Amino acid sequence: MVTRAGRMPRGTLIARIQRGGAGGKRVPQGGPHGFLGANPGNGLIEVMARYIDEILQPGERVLYSTNAHWIFYFPAIVAWVVALALFVASRQIEIYSVEMLCLFGSGLVALAALFWTVKGWFHRLTTETDVTNLRVVHKIGFIKRRTFEMALDKVESVDVNQTILGRILNYGDVTINGVGEGRETIRTIASPLAFRSSITTR
Repeated sequence: MVTRAGRMPRGTLIARIQRGGAGGKRVPQGGPHGFLGANPGNGLIEVMARYIDEILQPGERVLYSTNAHWIFYFPAIVAWVVALALFVASRQIEIYSVEMLCLFGSGLVALAALFWTVKGWFHRLTTETDVTNLRVVHKIGFIKRRTFEMALDKVESVDVNQTILGRILNYGDVTINGVGEGRETIRTIASPLAFRSSITTR
């Protein structure tokens, strides 16, 4: 029960704690549920219901959750830097026509940066990757949704592909090979090695 101030009373049972921005989060072995106040400040309560919470079977619990990496914000970050640089340049230039050109360019680039920021945020919001004690679940999209599920006992191998930048920033592609289930590649997820370990170590 949420109070008028938007806070939940200490000890109130909650369904889930928000994942970290750059990496996955291992859910306590007791299950996906926890008590707010046991570890205050560990995350934000998710307002939007998650797909995994809607499909959990009796006795099934979430062991690990990760998300698309923040590298999806990279185009937006570059665009914001360029927009700021053009704006600062316009303040330093005394030629009116060049000043206006820099301001106009700054505005255009800022609009593109805003678009890429919202696009990256929405992609990360609508992408879920979870490992339960029974299966691997991956979901992308909101209105147009695509999901992938594979039972853990059907997983034959899990391959991780990371570039040099991916190793530095801790992201990569994970390919799950199943026995008679084909394969699925989950691209650009945070903490791919930890995600693989959560599947193979059981």
